[in-house]
This record gives sequence, C-alpha cells and structure tokens, in this order.
Amino acid sequence: MADFTTSTHRANWIFTPQVLKEKYKASNQRAKQALEKYGSTKVEVNLDGSISYAETDSKGNGENQSRTKPLKVEEEQLLRAFYEFKIQDVCDAFKFPRKIQATALIYFKRFYLQWSVMEHHPKHIMLTCIYGACKAEENHVSAEELGKGIEQDHHVILNNEMLVLQSLGFDLIVYAPYRALEGFINDIEEYYEARDDQIEMLQRLHESAKAEVDKIMRTDAPLLFPPGQLALAALRRSNEAHGFFEFDRYLRSILSRQSSVPSDSDINVVLDSVDTLISKLEMPTTKDVKHIDRKLKSCLDPGSSHDKSKKRKHRSKEGSTDIDMS
Repeated sequence: MADFTTSTHRANWIFTPQVLKEKYKASNQRAKQALEKYGSTKVEVNLDGSISYAETDSKGNGENQSRTKPLKVEEEQLLRAFYEFKIQDVCDAFKFPRKIQATALIYFKRFYLQWSVMEHHPKHIMLTCIYGACKAEENHVSAEELGKGIEQDHHVILNNEMLVLQSLGFDLIVYAPYRALEGFINDIEEYYEARDDQIEMLQRLHESAKAEVDKIMRTDAPLLFPPGQLALAALRRSNEAHGFFEFDRYLRSILSRQSSVPSDSDINVVLDSVDTLISKLEMPTTKDVKHIDRKLKSCLDPGSSHDKSKKRKHRSKEGSTDIDMS
C-alpha cells in the first residue's frame, strides 16, 4: 500500500513558508526579466526541456514597452486563487470525486512553483491539470469531452499535457486529506463507541469536515503540511461548529498511540496556522480579475493587446461585464 512517509509528495513537495515565498518570487522575477529583454513573457519549451522566449515586434518600442507592465507577485497570487476556484467549479460540474478535485489543485499549485502565470496562462493549465488528475485517479475523461463540457478547445489541453507532466517532475501520485479524514472519523467512532444516534451526528461531522478540506485545498497549506495534519485541521474546525467530541482529548489519544510524532502543542501550532490561511482565503472579485487578466494578456502578447485596446474601450460603452479569458 502506498505510504506518504516514503512518497515523492513528502520528499519533493512539502516546503517551509520561506522557501515557498522565494519560489513564487523567483518565477515572477524571471518573467519580468523576459518582458524587459524580449518584450513578451510568452515562453516556448523546447524538445530538450530548455526554454526560450520569442522576441516581439514591440521590443525596443518605447510606447509599447511603457504600456506593458508585469504582474506583481500579489496579482499572480490573486489570479491563481481565481482559477483554483474555477478548478473546483469545473470538477463539481462534471460531478468528479473530491480526490480528483484535490489532485488537480495540487498539480496546479505545483506547476506554478515552476512557472509564472505571465509565462503560461492559468486558464489553459487549469484544464490540463484536471485532465491529468482524471487520468491519475483512473476516472478517465477524454480531452474532447472535457473541452466540450466547458466550451474550450480541447487541443489546448493536449498541447500543454507534456509541459505540465515535466513541470511536475512526473510525480503524479499525490496524497489528499480526504482519506486521512475518513480514517479519523472511523477511529472516533471506535474510540467513543458511538451509538446509532451518534453515528448519524458523526456522519454530519464528516460532511462538514470535507467542506473544510475543500477550503484548505485552495490555500498554500497543501504545500506546507502533510495531508494527515490538514485532515486534523478540518476536523477541528468542523467539531468547533458541531461539538461532537472533545478534540484535545482525542488528539492526545492519537499521539499516545504513535511513536516519533510531534507533541500536541506542536500539532496545535500547525492547526492554528491552517486556520490562519483559511481566514485569509477570499474569492477574487470580477473587477480585480479583469484588470489583472488585461495586464497578463499584454505581457503574453503586447502587440495583440495594443491592437484590441480600442475594441475593448468600444465594448465598455455597451456596459459589458463579461470577463474575457480568451
């Protein structure tokens, strides 16, 4: 049976907050340098795995260069957050299991540790991550079916598949908190020798905790903590609302049955950290995303963005509020 402790997930994809911050900053800085040097952040991955930036006609043009502004690290974060919500929306629309949703989100997060959104548009990477997650979790859906379901060109999915796989280092087995959460629920039932009426309440606790995991998966927590600790954080948050059992007592019980584990105070520090991340979780507004996406298009294709600027102004007079994510 697969074991998280010996997995590539644990070895390669759990970071400290400082390292995580540095990774986001590094990819943002690389894209900024490409924009300054080549006039665009649009990147191509060569067959040997190397990358190249195609110089654009706008390079050296003072007017276009002054118009094209790179995204800030905070703007990239906001755009990633928007598409992480979109991943959950698409998975819900297709009625995919939560494990697929979680795997797609983790793929997406890992990809943007290697790249800036200014180099690869998150709309396209989002779709490829969902497609890859379906394959990895043996719930295969064709690219054509996925693209048709959300009215997107399925060739975008296929064209980015190898790029995503390489960026993930082909580490495709991921550990989501849902399985650990189910194990805790079963353990609580035995620990408290739950009666029939308590089992029904425990089931409600379980559903509530799964909703908390859904929130956790949209934060940086999956890149910072093991899935078991994320499951505990979700369980504690859910129990605070339902009051089914004494969480601290149960936590001590878990730790007493383990060897070489952190103390309950150390675990509570982790759970508090997850709570803090969830408290900062916000759905980006349409206004924010439209503004950032406009800047992003200018980075990826400065000439095209300039050519469309007049049309955008014309459409705005008609009062359109749709986000153009093309």
